[in-house]
Amino acid sequence: MKIGIIKERKSPPDRRVVFTPQQLKSLTEKYDNLSFVVEPSSIRIFNDEQYQEAGIEVSKNLEDCDVFLGVKEVPIDALIPNKKYFFFSHTIKQQPYNRQLLQEILAKNISLYDHEVIKNENGLRLVGFGRYAGLVGAYNGFRAYGKRHQLFNLPKAEQLDDLDALKGELDTIQLPQCKILLTGNGKVAKGAKEILNHLKIREVSVEDYLHHDFGEAVFCQIGVKDYNIHKDKKAFSFEEFVQNPENFKSNFRRFSKKTDFFIAGHFYADGAPYLFTREDAKRQDFRINTIADISCDIDGPVASTIRPSSIEYPFYGYDPQNEEEVAFDNPEAITVMAVDNLPCELPKDASEGFGEMFATHVIPAFFNNDKDAILSRAKMTENGSLTRPFKYLEGYVSNK
Repeated sequence: MKIGIIKERKSPPDRRVVFTPQQLKSLTEKYDNLSFVVEPSSIRIFNDEQYQEAGIEVSKNLEDCDVFLGVKEVPIDALIPNKKYFFFSHTIKQQPYNRQLLQEILAKNISLYDHEVIKNENGLRLVGFGRYAGLVGAYNGFRAYGKRHQLFNLPKAEQLDDLDALKGELDTIQLPQCKILLTGNGKVAKGAKEILNHLKIREVSVEDYLHHDFGEAVFCQIGVKDYNIHKDKKAFSFEEFVQNPENFKSNFRRFSKKTDFFIAGHFYADGAPYLFTREDAKRQDFRINTIADISCDIDGPVASTIRPSSIEYPFYGYDPQNEEEVAFDNPEAITVMAVDNLPCELPKDASEGFGEMFATHVIPAFFNNDKDAILSRAKMTENGSLTRPFKYLEGYVSNK
């Protein structure tokens, strides 16, 4: 079996890769009938020579590969018909900007396996960059907080060599007395919490956070049951919340009255209550002045996230009274960090982490007849048609 590691062609450039040179070397040593070809790339975090030194072929000719592995969407004109591809297609939520991509994948008889739906039998994702989004997002949030309040000036994460260097920069800062709120319990939130723990910020309970003040920086991590309540005052049921989110309303205001810096690391499902609305942000008791919105749902549950920001320009201000964008350090504004491709800022660590997961959970499926259905669950298209779990996309791909 021959697997091609394709170069990233999407703009802005993405330096990440599915596997590092040493990971490919280890895999070829582990599996007798497995080989790799790496497409040359001038932007990849690991250069062509590093792959060659690891004994991996580097070539522009990938035509005889059985499978292609990439990170971001492959441009339509670069798709090779009748092949198998793994990448983030960003189509499963019917994103309009990628409709033509999925249409062409079907037209070219390509079998698409989306990284986002590589899951176990319980529906838990097995590969992804969530941890690194959380790490960089929290770091960027502290960078924004320092700039807004003129406390410290952290460098951009993309200017640093790796995660160790990023954490080293955090060792140089001192935080004032403040309250920090983190939402979520998944990989993103765990990555953000890793930063909070590295800074040795004390974690406090919901009750203490809401009812006590502290002479130091503290943080509180909350989940959906903490900021949603049943409209009929029934006890919170996670199962009901998932199945009928319209039965619930936000209880986030009790946190917005007590929080200085909010790190949004939650997953937001369609139909769930917004955490806070634009009207909520107008309230005099709305205290939050800095938000690191790692989840980055535009015009969604975090009202101040009115657009994504970029690695080049990561911060903007949201004036809640006029509902408009202003300078990020405007004293009347909420400072917003809403970069939507955060792991790109730590390409080396993010690639290493992703490769470990892919090697552990996906590569074995090619050699054990997919006994755990890892591949079958992730396959979106086959023989020019959507597979059964993705038939809901038929209307999406039939539109022009």
